[in-house]
Amino acid sequence: MQKRILGTSGLEVSAIGLGCMGLSHGYGPATDTKSAVELIRVAVGRGVTFFDTAEVYGPYLNEEVVGEALQSEYSMWWREPEKEIFPLLETLGIGFVPFSPLGKGFLTGTIHADATFGQDDFRSKVPRFSAEALAANQQLVMLLNDIANERGVTPAQIAIAWILAQKPWIVPIPGTTKLHRLDENIGALNVTLTESDSKSITTALETVQVGHQSL
Repeated sequence: MQKRILGTSGLEVSAIGLGCMGLSHGYGPATDTKSAVELIRVAVGRGVTFFDTAEVYGPYLNEEVVGEALQSEYSMWWREPEKEIFPLLETLGIGFVPFSPLGKGFLTGTIHADATFGQDDFRSKVPRFSAEALAANQQLVMLLNDIANERGVTPAQIAIAWILAQKPWIVPIPGTTKLHRLDENIGALNVTLTESDSKSITTALETVQVGHQSL
């Protein structure tokens, strides 16, 4: 497992973390305890050393140590941190730990324009997952699919690799409840985007009309 240093404090963590919210909150019924423990232990075996939790996930079922505060969403689908947060972090020597690097699942290419969500799935109330927004943002999914097909990888791996290529002090924490998705996310470390690749993707993103509503 590759490692990254968060900021200038010398804190070394695995280059891919594991967001644990979905194990007990937010994306439907909670994962049973046995399966959740098995997933986390396998993640440790894969070299993951950074796990994200917060007391609101459950509530109180998913977090004992880490609060939800020093986190921001960042992905191809939500790039607001680049404007003011990135320059400040660079100046202060602070690392960046973005949640939802896969756009709450949208950037995996598995959520289509006609997708619907249950009442126990918070995305049913998120503006960016309305029928209109999903239809408008399919252009971005098509872009990711094209790039991924050229590389022989998945759209999710391209999305994560793109984030890793932005700054060396970024450690994304994609969440999952499934072992094969954990392996897929970690596999993004084997996808090398050159500076030219990253710039090309960024330029392409600027031509896609992505819905910029928050949440």
